[in-house]
Amino acid sequence: MIKRLSRMVRAILFFPIRLILAPFTAIAHARATSSTPTEAAITDPLESSDEPYTMTFEDFMENVRELRTRFFRAMIGLVLGTTIGFFLAGPVLEALKGPYCRVVPAGESCTLVTLGPTSGIVVYFRVALMIGAILAIPIITYQILMFVLPGLTQKERRFVLWSIPPVSVLFIVGAIFAWVVLMPPALGFLQGFQPTIFKPEWTADLYLSFVTSLIFWMGVAFETPLIFFILSLMGIVDSGALIRNWRFAVVGASIAAAVITPTIDPVNMILVMGPLLALYVLSIILVSIGRRMSGVETVDSSKTRF
Repeated sequence: MIKRLSRMVRAILFFPIRLILAPFTAIAHARATSSTPTEAAITDPLESSDEPYTMTFEDFMENVRELRTRFFRAMIGLVLGTTIGFFLAGPVLEALKGPYCRVVPAGESCTLVTLGPTSGIVVYFRVALMIGAILAIPIITYQILMFVLPGLTQKERRFVLWSIPPVSVLFIVGAIFAWVVLMPPALGFLQGFQPTIFKPEWTADLYLSFVTSLIFWMGVAFETPLIFFILSLMGIVDSGALIRNWRFAVVGASIAAAVITPTIDPVNMILVMGPLLALYVLSIILVSIGRRMSGVETVDSSKTRF
């Protein structure tokens, strides 16, 4: 009776997780079919059988256990990285304060203001956590790949593995672009806005939130062209759809610019929105090249002739 009740409670507790992990059904099927070294294990499981695959509760629980293991190992990497980040937070704070010191008028102190007794400690721990997340990216990426790769085809695995180095490089390029190109005019405009009316005294938490958010999201934005290129090699995205939906891209870029820059001034939004739209145009070009490289365009054109 107790065992049956515990099973019922576990099933009820894991039901929301089952809904969230529904996309992993194909991964579970791939794991089940890859245990035997047959040709069916190499091909796409959805194409090897006409019958739809149904995930059993045992398969679902196996995926949950492996996801829990991968998540736990990723968190260990984050804790280790954050521990190292405690010793590096001081120099990083000094470096992040550099753009602010360059826009402060001569003769004034460039120290950041804290409005509460624990504000400085919170900011220091936040920077340490950010450093830890950056240091733990290789471990987190490895755990995600070890969970996802068994459900991909050989071609998709090759695309994913080869895309990791350039995606990392593009993220660094985007972060440098935000630091060198976007940060000085953005801070200069905010610092010099109506100086006869307002006296800017920036708090540490708001300033660091603005700087780190701009750097992080611009790094992510610089990864989108390569992601679209990989999707085009898989035949998922085509340039025609991106061109037809350019209006949605403009609206999405404006919303993203508003989220990245937590200010309501149009100057910073335009500074962020311009590179986002340029990256979207670059994505269209790369998608067109990727479709030709994958041979999808040739196949489609040959089908339309007859």
